[in-house]
Amino acid sequence: MLKLFKLLGNKRLFILLMGLILFIAIMGFTLGPRANLSWPEKFVKDTVGFVQSIFYKPTSYIAGLIEDVSNLRALQEENESLKIALSHYTRDKAIYNRIEQENIRLQELLNFTEAQKNQYNYTYRIAQVVSVNNDPVNRTIKVNLGSNDGVKMGYAVISAEGLVGTVSRVSNFTSTIKLLTTMDAKDPNSNGISATAQGKENEVFGVVESYDPDKGMFLMNKIDDTSSLAVGDTIVSSGVGGAFPRGMVIGTVKDIQVGEYGLTYTAFIEPAASFTDWKELIVVYTPEVLE
Repeated sequence: MLKLFKLLGNKRLFILLMGLILFIAIMGFTLGPRANLSWPEKFVKDTVGFVQSIFYKPTSYIAGLIEDVSNLRALQEENESLKIALSHYTRDKAIYNRIEQENIRLQELLNFTEAQKNQYNYTYRIAQVVSVNNDPVNRTIKVNLGSNDGVKMGYAVISAEGLVGTVSRVSNFTSTIKLLTTMDAKDPNSNGISATAQGKENEVFGVVESYDPDKGMFLMNKIDDTSSLAVGDTIVSSGVGGAFPRGMVIGTVKDIQVGEYGLTYTAFIEPAASFTDWKELIVVYTPEVLE
């Protein structure tokens, strides 16, 4: 006991011991199941909340100010980009207007008639497929546009993929389409298609005039020079002769061989159109050109 009193006589050790006991008591009281907070806890929480509110408002204001400055810089950069785009648009518009006016002037200089000016202004109308004739010799398709809709014999018919055929017969409310797969160079009633390669219109010339059912490809004959033609080129109608509109996609070059007599070349064209399972087709209305 004497030692205990001597130990308690040390003030620092006594204060430390009492503080430890008080801390343990407060911890036990705090961690216990309670419905309400004690007044020291309320005081601490209220004090902390008040201090946080004092620092939160200026901090959030400064953060918002920094964000606004950053957005202002981004807005300035976007404004500069739009100014550059606007200057490019103004320049391109001026160039376009100049070319358009020059084109009009040259047309008038060459005494173009109205029919000649509009000869490539094609009109497209969607037609529903009514029936399909799968006769291998004379395969045809009937659509629900006829003479009452302005359809005429010889009009080209296309699908979303490429050229399909031509109107061979017209009634008041329907038209019969003769497919390109019936083309035969030996048939005098079969008309060939003047064709060229897309992007090489001034370099490649030929005539698509027959279809090989065994290979499933069109034959483009009478090609004088193959230096500009390559496998993978897209073949389109050239519009020469007026039988077919210009720029109608026919297919893709898969092979090039020497022609029958060795004087010209023949290109094998894979059709762009599938020639199966059609529900809609597109009739190409071509303006009439006065003779």
